[in-house]
Amino acid sequence: MFTGIVTAIGTVASVARTGDTRLVIACPFDPSLIAIGASIACSGVCLTVVERGGTAGDAWFAVDVSDETISKTAPLQWREGARINLEPALKLGDELGGHIVTGHVDAVGRVAVREERGGSIHLEIDAPKDIAPYIATKGSITVEGVSLTVNAVEDLADGSARFSLNIIPHTAEVTTLGALDIGDGVNLEIDVLARYLKRMQDLNDRA
Repeated sequence: MFTGIVTAIGTVASVARTGDTRLVIACPFDPSLIAIGASIACSGVCLTVVERGGTAGDAWFAVDVSDETISKTAPLQWREGARINLEPALKLGDELGGHIVTGHVDAVGRVAVREERGGSIHLEIDAPKDIAPYIATKGSITVEGVSLTVNAVEDLADGSARFSLNIIPHTAEVTTLGALDIGDGVNLEIDVLARYLKRMQDLNDRA
């Protein structure tokens, strides 16, 4: 379980095919605090640490990524040199600063608009119709592993949705969101509460 509050940006140091795809991710963590078998959200994707090393502030960890995961997520994060938003799993007693995030990507969205507005970055992201009903104005959504509040939603004719976000300077600096550009794919995870509410509504509609 995660909160969508990114603690560091990592960099994919190497990519190797070992049945699955093995990534080595360089990061500023303390390797003594990274347990083998621990979960780390990598740009919104929950992955399991299989190796780790380095020194405090100059660490690395390795993860195995299945073909299924790669096929369901934004492809550019699985290449050498890619910058990755990192969040270790929530521990009992940690502050829930964002919202409840599972680390399971629901869909890949695409950046449709990027504009500088008063020092912040205005983003508009197109989300596929499968998740459009779960996106609501002032609701929560996870983009590239970052917990964000939806400013507005526009329903499009094909059933998809375009939603807007405001990325403040701090968030742009400490995550990869500041580097996003038009056309970039992004990992999206809908709010878990919206998922249950939609399920309840569907059951009531059938009654």
